[in-house]
Amino acid sequence: MAKVADKYFKADEWKVIEEGFNPDYGEVSESIFSLGNEYLGARGYFDEGYSGSKLIGSYFNGIYEMTKPEYGHYKGIADFTEFMVNSVDWLYTRIEIDGEQLDLATSEFEDFVREIDMKTGILTRSFVWKTKSGKRLAVKFERFVSMTQVKRTTQKITIKPIGFSGEIYITSGLDFSQIHRNERKNLWDCKPGTIEKGEDIFMGIDGTTINTKLKVYSSCKVNAEYESLEEVNEEKIVAVKLKANLEDGKDYVLTKVTNNVTLRDDGDLAVYDKEVEAVKSETETACTLYDKLEKENIDWWKKVWDSSDITIANDPENQQGIRFCIFQMYQTYHGAVEGTNIGAKGLTGEAYNGNAFWDTETYCLPFFIFNNQEAARNLLYFRYKTLDEARKRAEVLDCKGAFYPIATISGRECCNLWQHASLQLQASTAVAYGVWFYEKMFDDKDFLKKYGLEMLIEISRMLATRGDFNREGKYGYYCVMGPDEFQMMVHNNSYTNYMAKFTLEYTLDKINEIKSEDPDAYKKVAEKVAFDESEMDTWKNIKDNMILLYDDKTKLFEQHDGFFKLPHLDVDSIPISDFPLYDNWSYDRIYRNDMIKQPDVLMFMLLFISKFSQEQLKANYEYYEPCCIHESSLSPSVHSILASQLKKDDEAYDFFGFATRLDLDNYNRNTNQGIHTTSIAAAWMNIVYGFGGLRSDGEKLSVAPSIPKNWGGYSFNISYKGVVIEIKVDKENVYIKTKGDGVVELNVYGKNVEINSEGYKCEVE
Repeated sequence: MAKVADKYFKADEWKVIEEGFNPDYGEVSESIFSLGNEYLGARGYFDEGYSGSKLIGSYFNGIYEMTKPEYGHYKGIADFTEFMVNSVDWLYTRIEIDGEQLDLATSEFEDFVREIDMKTGILTRSFVWKTKSGKRLAVKFERFVSMTQVKRTTQKITIKPIGFSGEIYITSGLDFSQIHRNERKNLWDCKPGTIEKGEDIFMGIDGTTINTKLKVYSSCKVNAEYESLEEVNEEKIVAVKLKANLEDGKDYVLTKVTNNVTLRDDGDLAVYDKEVEAVKSETETACTLYDKLEKENIDWWKKVWDSSDITIANDPENQQGIRFCIFQMYQTYHGAVEGTNIGAKGLTGEAYNGNAFWDTETYCLPFFIFNNQEAARNLLYFRYKTLDEARKRAEVLDCKGAFYPIATISGRECCNLWQHASLQLQASTAVAYGVWFYEKMFDDKDFLKKYGLEMLIEISRMLATRGDFNREGKYGYYCVMGPDEFQMMVHNNSYTNYMAKFTLEYTLDKINEIKSEDPDAYKKVAEKVAFDESEMDTWKNIKDNMILLYDDKTKLFEQHDGFFKLPHLDVDSIPISDFPLYDNWSYDRIYRNDMIKQPDVLMFMLLFISKFSQEQLKANYEYYEPCCIHESSLSPSVHSILASQLKKDDEAYDFFGFATRLDLDNYNRNTNQGIHTTSIAAAWMNIVYGFGGLRSDGEKLSVAPSIPKNWGGYSFNISYKGVVIEIKVDKENVYIKTKGDGVVELNVYGKNVEINSEGYKCEVE
């Protein structure tokens, strides 16, 4: 593998720690120290302002902007772009003493430490500021976002003068004036802010996005002692400048709690206005709220770790890495906001415009399936809520049914790269896969009847019109792009064809099942979508004649027509300075060889791993792994899981470390752009499906744990049929038990076993 770690953060099992501040890693640290709760998120930028390289990023799920390029398009090419818009800086602070403003780009300081405690979700940063006038102040910033009251965020600033007493000026408020990096302009209209003085200082400001007309009302309560107050009510900023007296050796504390109300495009203006008025009339003080929210957060995270923790003995770096992955997954999504999706960077940066991709269903959904059913259901509900947009997209692409977008926030296709938006079918088949997986794990027939079947029918209609029969009567897909985005306009991509065949088979099965078991529910869906049962004959003919490029002698699936004839490129010969390739190679250069961006054939083999023999898995892994450059963050975990299955233990472990520490160690040299959210979900899969040997595509849920040679042991939890199952593995034995009174049946190393709270023990095989 050509990529290497760029280590910067201190290893710790429960914290991410930065000792000393290196400006070269400033934006990387902003990404790593991001906080979020699904409703909102903020990068780990400095509260007090910073004149060096930075991205002051504050985001709300479902709050986006839109731009339209000035050039024309052919039919089917998206003529607009939607992107998660940078919003209010609720941490806005300025600190001044003796005419000098605190700015770590220019100020002198020492003993800098920044850390996030994953047990509590609290981010702290401390240092000693040495002013130009010779004074020294110990400064500490704390912040967290509420996981229980997701519209609330908090900030606490503690300043202690060392060897002096004197005046200080602190400005605190709310700032909508930030420039959106990609658009290079501010995208908010704001009403004048309001300030009210009492036991707390109350400030509020209402912002509306310029083009999409979505809204955010942000308010805060600030509690601090002060001698005098000056209102700072500038355009798009509301703040107060406090003059306070510091006393030598004593802490000066400012506490701030914000409340943020949003109006998304599916929201109700009357409800929004009512919420805003309720916020203005709230009487609870900032200090009381802060303490209450802190306790709630600590309790919330304790429950998360009790049910979702993964432990690793004798490997502190990967222990930190996997806990960071779990922490970020819950920060990104946990079922708090119905009908939203997961952007590729979550709420941690502006790369990929905050768009959701097909990996939501293939990579993120498994994590929630086994940790949080409500979140899993909400993810799939987003696809139903946006089904009409998928129908419109299919029509534009001269197809019937529904063609789900490759990149979206609102449900509309907003990727204007035609080779992705028009050629990739995997977003649609991923939705079908997600419905199948969810129904299989939870037997949620209500979801299937209300939402799932309708989506399946419309996706199948698209699949029946996007492809065609060749002269031999075989069906395939032409001019497509599979998961490997380094090959475009190819014919019969194996992933595309395999997933289409699966989708048609599953749809036919569910139509027959619901028609038989609940004729009224079937009739309701059929009438709604004007379903003609003759379509089923067409779909059966297509799936029975689907082209699958498989050689029974070599056991290889050819990635697409002609792939085996492409020039071979030794990916390990590419210098590290060439990464990321999109920034350093001409665009067409990456298509001229057999280099793979991310798993393609190996991806569908992983999704349905129980259907393939060890011989098939081995042949395809050994052929395609040397071709893969892992330019996608989704790639290493897939290889690690398959390597584990094939007993290639050293390879599995090496890929695992890459996956869990992809962002922490900046493997792709782009952590500064934000966290790779879907890849950290894949890192969770890496342990549970890889070393844990979990298989969820067969008739029964099964596990077959193995253990890396340098681990003393490990454990993980999964929720299954409403029961939390704990699985512990050491060098000799596997221990499995339920937490609580539930009883479930698992297949362990091929043997069906009833698992209860008393536990089951067997030897590691």
